[in-house]
Amino acid sequence: MNETITLRPYQDDDLDEVLALLRSSLGETSLLQRTPDLFAWKHFDNPFGRSIILVADAGGTIAGLRAFMRWDLTTPDGTTLRCVRAVDTATHPDFQRRGIFSRLTEAAVETAREDGVDLIFNTPNEKSGAGYLKMGWEEVGPIGVMVRPGLGLLRRHGAEGIPETEELLPGSEPLDDFPPMTARQPRGLRTPRTDDYLRWRFTAHPTARYAAVGAGSGLAVVRPNLRGGRRELVLSELIGPGSAAARAAARRSRADYMVGWFSKGSPERSAAVAAGLVPVPKVAALTLVARPLRALPVDVTSPSSWDLALSDLELL
Repeated sequence: MNETITLRPYQDDDLDEVLALLRSSLGETSLLQRTPDLFAWKHFDNPFGRSIILVADAGGTIAGLRAFMRWDLTTPDGTTLRCVRAVDTATHPDFQRRGIFSRLTEAAVETAREDGVDLIFNTPNEKSGAGYLKMGWEEVGPIGVMVRPGLGLLRRHGAEGIPETEELLPGSEPLDDFPPMTARQPRGLRTPRTDDYLRWRFTAHPTARYAAVGAGSGLAVVRPNLRGGRRELVLSELIGPGSAAARAAARRSRADYMVGWFSKGSPERSAAVAAGLVPVPKVAALTLVARPLRALPVDVTSPSSWDLALSDLELL
């Protein structure tokens, strides 16, 4: 394998080969299928802007992919930080152990810096996490799990596919649009819940089936899932004063368990706890890491500087 590997920006006619690379490198599931629509939703339709996408080209073969997805975060004083999320990293099996991950990442970081990006953040898996830390990322801390057990927690259902939302949450409504909502003041780095963001994040998603339960003037956004043969109801987001909506979703849930996560100290976390979701001790679903590209007004390495929900971290 003596091909010269060059780094270049992604081109539209790379799509089929890029999707094949992602499938072979990262895999896919019934819930997460690497389709052209999902790739476009994530990287081109994103209201925060078009992603920075680089490929490693080995004589006409795409040997690697590196994508930085645009994302804005707002500070408590109202400052908007231009950020990117490191996602969709893949190296072709025939080209591994040739430094492609590092080369692509360093080139994407420089592109982001030149473009005025303030901060990179992501939640790498165990395999790639050490590589990010070697390249200047810093660990913020673990992202935990909050769970409300249901009566069927010990029952397995087999692999019949993702259940329908109405089956797990009677009375929920398909999420076609959002009623007017007043965004609360951020307590830390927080995704601005604009109308454009909410529509893109939940109603325009090409594969995940989101639904909502409204109560009072708040909204609980949920999606069904099947994990380990158990029916899971994911509490992805609480919008507006969400305590009543969270309790309504919990009361109606027929899932084997309900799962979510919100930053400590946030009103959404208090609402989730009031609805019966309990933080699971010493269990981390993800680890958040960050790399500032300039001096910032907040300490991004402190977990208390972040104000996030599960919807900010998962892209389903």
